[in-house]
Amino acid sequence: MMARLATCIWVSAYLHRLAQENIPAYVTSRGDDTAGAVFVKCATLDGQARVMARQYDFDADARLWTEWTSGTEGDVDAAITSERGRDPDLWVIELESREGRTLLEDPSLA
Repeated sequence: MMARLATCIWVSAYLHRLAQENIPAYVTSRGDDTAGAVFVKCATLDGQARVMARQYDFDADARLWTEWTSGTEGDVDAAITSERGRDPDLWVIELESREGRTLLEDPSLA
């Protein structure tokens, strides 16, 4: 079994990496410091947004970032609010990128 990085440390590293690329990002909901799940909301500044979440892929035997939902920013925010009602330990990071860049594919963030 592989040791897992505390969520608060991963979030801090992710925000630092985004800042290096001049991608504005904010923690809009803070979850559990050690084991909270993380949603990354990417607003494309045209009224649309998408949310990425880590999912376990049994075929690849890995945790991969997949799209959890997408649509108008209002609909995406409503879905996040609903999920936070079920999981108060959930972290939500919101970033703004016209190109939809999240850097989640960066190996340094694995």
